Amino acid sequence: MMILAVFRSRAHSLDYAERLRSFGVDATTMPTPKEAKIGCGLCVRFDARVFVRAQAILKIGNYSSFKGFYKIDFNGGRVVITPYKRI
Repeated sequence: MMILAVFRSRAHSLDYAERLRSFGVDATTMPTPKEAKIGCGLCVRFDARVFVRAQAILKIGNYSSFKGFYKIDFNGGRVVITPYKRI
């Protein structure tokens, strides 16, 4: 499962992706899916298996424009975006 970190700032999205990579997390920036109806147009995608690490790294950055974590699923060829909270 893939997780999206959504920001209101392109600069914060790019900085967070770079920070994740510097801590060994495989992360990429991508256009925020229109189904999310949020954000600046860029989000950061990473694997859910590293969520705890990614969440800790987010706190280090103190990103004021952070909107939230979302999981991305595909259902019948449609993109489904839902808020993600690890249980």
